[in-house]
Amino acid sequence: MKKQLMKLFSIAMVTFTLSFVTGMSLYVANHDAPAMEQLQAQEEAMLSPLACRSSQSRGRARPEEECAVRTPFQRDTDRIVYSKAFRRLKHKTQVFLQPEGDHYRTRMTHTLEVSRIARTMARALFLNEDLTEAIALGHDLGHTPFGHAGERLLNEVMPGGFAHYKQSVRVVERLEKGGAGLNLTWEVRNGIVCHTKGTPAATLEGQVVRLADQIAYINHDIEDAIRGGVIYPMDISLEISNVLGFTHSERINTLVTDVVRASLGQKEICQSPAVCEAMETLKDFMFSSVYTNPVAKGEEGKAQDMLRRLFEHYQKNPDELPCDFQAIRAEEGVDRAVCDYIAGMTDPFAADRFKELFIPKGWTVL
Repeated sequence: MKKQLMKLFSIAMVTFTLSFVTGMSLYVANHDAPAMEQLQAQEEAMLSPLACRSSQSRGRARPEEECAVRTPFQRDTDRIVYSKAFRRLKHKTQVFLQPEGDHYRTRMTHTLEVSRIARTMARALFLNEDLTEAIALGHDLGHTPFGHAGERLLNEVMPGGFAHYKQSVRVVERLEKGGAGLNLTWEVRNGIVCHTKGTPAATLEGQVVRLADQIAYINHDIEDAIRGGVIYPMDISLEISNVLGFTHSERINTLVTDVVRASLGQKEICQSPAVCEAMETLKDFMFSSVYTNPVAKGEEGKAQDMLRRLFEHYQKNPDELPCDFQAIRAEEGVDRAVCDYIAGMTDPFAADRFKELFIPKGWTVL
């Protein structure tokens, strides 16, 4: 294994050296060029031949003038971070519904952890960190209130179904900026829509994010489940721990390092067979012990009932939808507008709307 790894690393370094020499020639030749062009020359110099360079992007749906100091992928990252949908992630469930403790993950902290893991792997593989970061920060923008319970409910009531990864792309293409969307590059949008399942992303950076998402949620959900008394450390079998490690940091280090080793110089992002099998076994354990655990998920039925009532109410009373969704109602129908509105709600906002619409108010006599 060690000899094979060293051979792969040697091949990768030879390839990288050739790319570096060529790229540095371009960089030196362009040292007086605008900042963005210098950054792209650095990409040419420093990145693997397998990386996606911003200068090679397929572009945006609506052409626009380039920024003088940021590459297109850096610009996409900024647009995502400054979006309203990104800010709402801090009040959306990761696994545990509206936990009272300060240290449980939210959809926002999950997203940040995915970004850190993905960027670490991308840097070690000489891939484009800016593209990786943009995909990671945008991958869950379309997630519903109350986590996957909300997603399952909207998939049930929305004609044609609902999936959060498709909604994330809809957020950046249609819903943000008053209906204009963020006009992100094709590579970022492709990475977002491919981050969960189905066809892998077209770029290695997008494939990195898909694995980083899994590495992040499995491990931080274990930590939250232990904190909540749903599982205990000894519940994780030795079969898993002997391969991945016994602690949060050991598991993440093993998984990240393994991806780098297995993917170095390859045309796809992958894992070694042993680590992949251990991670799949750990996933199965989490689904049986946490994700379907009645203690952890006992309130999900109530959350789904609440969202169902809200969906039905706005279907019958579409004039009550905010003005931002009236154009969608006119162009794409009531169901689409209602679905977009509810999918974008945070947990507390959905609960407040339900209370406002369905819970009787006390009558105060002056």
